[in-house]
Amino acid sequence: MSIDLGGKTVLVTGASSGIGEACSWAFARAGCRLMLLARRRDRLERLAAELEADVGADVLLGEVDVRDPGALGRWFADVDDSGRTIDILVNNAGLARGLSPIHEGDLAAWEQMVDTNVKGLLYVTRAVVPKMVSQGSGHVIHIGSIAGHEVYPNGNVYCATKHAVSALNRSMAIDLLGTGVRVSSVDPGMVATEFSLVRFDGDADTADEVYRGLEPLRADDVADAVLYCATRPPHANVREMILMPTAQATAVHVHRVEKT
Repeated sequence: MSIDLGGKTVLVTGASSGIGEACSWAFARAGCRLMLLARRRDRLERLAAELEADVGADVLLGEVDVRDPGALGRWFADVDDSGRTIDILVNNAGLARGLSPIHEGDLAAWEQMVDTNVKGLLYVTRAVVPKMVSQGSGHVIHIGSIAGHEVYPNGNVYCATKHAVSALNRSMAIDLLGTGVRVSSVDPGMVATEFSLVRFDGDADTADEVYRGLEPLRADDVADAVLYCATRPPHANVREMILMPTAQATAVHVHRVEKT
């Protein structure tokens, strides 16, 4: 049994591409009103125009970097003034930078990952969840990673940030027990998005090599899983969902088929 999300308001962070964009489409098609946050205004405006034209979605945009608590505070103050309430928060904004052993790691890359994947998630959560508690309902859905369950060579800091997301997902479930606010996490393996391109500083050849010889997940696959979590009846909650390509068994064990 699933519930109808029509009329619910969904906030998606990192909405301008990849999983965030796919989640925006999934919730729009489910009849939800959207609040979309990202840094790239041009991409947000393009997405909003497409959503409005194709499904008539009600879209509110925010050109905001989740690493900036001041900018987030100002944007959420405007949201409060508008009278909108948030029913579902998809904490999607996140990234990986580099793939180096710990003793060769780049400090700026570390800071960007920690600031986005952990602190940014916390800033948005702190702004949204108190209002969910006050209204006695809401759902926070984190986009985690298989890297939050396993570690792999040279993944050190990225894996640490996703382990932090996993820990926050579990601890929030305890803190919010009895409030009517549900907490879930969808934790994918390999997904063909801009993720690897960002990780390798725009090196398309290296990014493509990650998915060589296998069929990875698509952003739509993850969005479908997120929508499944959101449409469970009020008495049921998906705490954690690990979603993997069929060709991937662990973070490092994959089956590749070489072209002949």
